[in-house]
Amino acid sequence: MPAAVVPVCRARRRAGVSSWLLMKDAPMPLNCVILDDYQGVATSSADWHRLGDAVQIRTLTTSHTGDALVAALQDADIVVVMRERTPITAELLAKLPCLRLLVTSGMRNAAIDVAAAKARGVVVCGTDSHPEPAVELTWALILGVMRHLVPEANALRSDGPWQQTLGRDLHGARLGLLGLGKIGQRVARIGQAFGMQVSAWSPNLDAARAQAAGVHLAASKQALFADSDVVSLHLVLGERTRGIVDAATLACLPAHGYLINTARAGLIDQHALIEALAQKRFAGAGLDVFDIEPLPVGHPFRTLPNVLATPHLGYVTARNYRDYFGQAVENIAAWLQGAPRRVLD
Repeated sequence: MPAAVVPVCRARRRAGVSSWLLMKDAPMPLNCVILDDYQGVATSSADWHRLGDAVQIRTLTTSHTGDALVAALQDADIVVVMRERTPITAELLAKLPCLRLLVTSGMRNAAIDVAAAKARGVVVCGTDSHPEPAVELTWALILGVMRHLVPEANALRSDGPWQQTLGRDLHGARLGLLGLGKIGQRVARIGQAFGMQVSAWSPNLDAARAQAAGVHLAASKQALFADSDVVSLHLVLGERTRGIVDAATLACLPAHGYLINTARAGLIDQHALIEALAQKRFAGAGLDVFDIEPLPVGHPFRTLPNVLATPHLGYVTARNYRDYFGQAVENIAAWLQGAPRRVLD
C-alpha cells in the first residue's frame, strides 16, 4: 500500500466517518469499489448519485485474486461484493486497513468471514434477494436437458440433422427435490403444474411439511435418487450438507435420470460427479454452480456432452440487480449517517 494511503485511513478511523466527511480539510471522498461487475451494469442498476460527492465509485468488471485483488482494494473504504464471486477472507481483510464497510448482495454470503470483519471494525451489510430467478433457471435447465434443447438448436444453426434426439416427457415423470425450502417449494409447484409426481427429502424435512407442500416424503436420500427421473438440489450449504451428494448417492440415480444443481456446488462431491458423468452412469446434469468460478478453461464441465452448464445465472436478473445495487446504495447512505441497515450477524 502506498505510504500516503495509510495516514489517510488512520485519520478517517480516528475521526469517524460522519466527522471525517464534515472536515473542511478532508483530502478526498471515501472510496467505494464494486467487485466483479461482470456485465458492467452496477452503476446503471441504481442511483449512485444520491451519495453525492461523499463517495467515489469505482467498478471492476473482471475477477481479481491474490496481490491484484489487494492492490485493487488498497485504498477502499467501502467494498460492494456480488454474491460469492470473491472470497473476503481474514487474510485479505488484514491487508485492507482502509476498509470500513462491506456490502454483499443477499443476506447470506459464505465467502465472507464476517467474524474477522467485525473484529477489524468493518461493518458488513446485506440486501434482499428474490427466490424466483433461481426457480426459473432450475426449470430452464430441466427443460433443456429433458428436451435436448442445446444440441438440437446447435444442429439447426449448423445445418445438421433435423430432429436428432428423442425428448423426455415431464408429465408423469417423478421430480425429486433435495430440499424443500422457499425455492424447493416453488420448484415443486411448477413440477405439479407440468403433471409430474413430486417427492422430497432433506435432513430436517418431516411428513407434515411435505404434506403441506403436496409432495411425497421420500424414505431416505438414497430412495429419493433411486425413484426419481430428475433430482434437483435446493439445500443451503453448511457443515451438515457439504458433500451430501456423494458417489454412493449418485450411484442411486437411474441410468435415465438427470441431476440439476442451481444451489451450491459444495453439496456434491465434484470429483464423483465428473467421474459419473464421464462414465455415463446416468443421463446427464444441468449445472449452474461450480466449486471454482469462473469455471477454468478446459474444465470437464465445459466439454462433457451430457452436461448443460450455465455460468451461475440463477440470481442474475434485472430485478435482483436493481435490489442488490439499489439497497447497496441505501446501506452506504445509512452507514454514512451512523445508522447502518441490514447488518449481518
